[in-house]
Amino acid sequence: MQKNLSARQLRAFLALADTRSFTRAAAACHLSQPAFSALIRGLEDGIGLRLFDRSTRHVAPTPEGEAFIEAARQLLTQAESALDALQDLAALRRGRVALALLPSLAAGWLPGVLADFRQAHPGIEIEVFDQLSEPCISLLRSGRADIALAATRVDSDELRAEPFCRDDFHLVCPTGHPLAEGPPPKPKDVAAWPFVHLSRTSSVRQYLDAATLPLRLHTLMEVDQLATVKGMVKAGLGVSIVPTLTLFHFDDPALHTRPLRWRGLTRQIWLLRRRDRGLSQAAQALHTRLLAARPGSTTTSRSAAVGH
Repeated sequence: MQKNLSARQLRAFLALADTRSFTRAAAACHLSQPAFSALIRGLEDGIGLRLFDRSTRHVAPTPEGEAFIEAARQLLTQAESALDALQDLAALRRGRVALALLPSLAAGWLPGVLADFRQAHPGIEIEVFDQLSEPCISLLRSGRADIALAATRVDSDELRAEPFCRDDFHLVCPTGHPLAEGPPPKPKDVAAWPFVHLSRTSSVRQYLDAATLPLRLHTLMEVDQLATVKGMVKAGLGVSIVPTLTLFHFDDPALHTRPLRWRGLTRQIWLLRRRDRGLSQAAQALHTRLLAARPGSTTTSRSAAVGH
């Protein structure tokens, strides 16, 4: 007995059940009458039941055919709905993608990128996790995130990483502070002043500690949020060093920023994804958009110029 029914067979069966005419049903299915008759005969032979009584003047469903009509309608509706959903996914009219990335990228660079992406694909749902590097990688490993942007490179059997962008660092101090003028400050110059650190779990802190070894900065406090760093420095309590990607936080006439060119003080950002599974259509589209608009690219600069 045939167990796999095609949508073509279901449409033919329902057309004949509705019209009670091989001629009209064949026309509705855009088939010749011999081809349509062969399709119905093949369906009946496959399931081992006669579904229609035929005579020269009369076509009507058998009791078994009558019993199958409602089920056939439901099966065809489900099949067509499933195909429509797949076509929506393929055409990026529907879908879902989850992105985990560093807060410095999520707050300043990402909004403009997502605004452009949403304009192109308004039906795609987007979930954003703004986390430090290790939580971003954990979200990717667990499958909760499709893509991650982190400052930690993980190349393994499970995950793969590709360079995404590089991020320099800037000194932040109150306007008029001695470090705001003169020759570019060296680590020993900064170490002479109270310093507002980000937490030890942040990639910023890890890069900074590595670049200043064996020197120890004069730590005033450790905080978790860049907004807190800004407030403390603005109040004159100390100075700090932050990545270039976070400078939008410090756009304030009471603050002065200047680039640092210390050896080893450049942060590499990596784009990570899983090796054991492909990206969905939605995730692949966002992946492509992220690469095209990476910080420092012409796309990013153009978006910024138009207010994105």
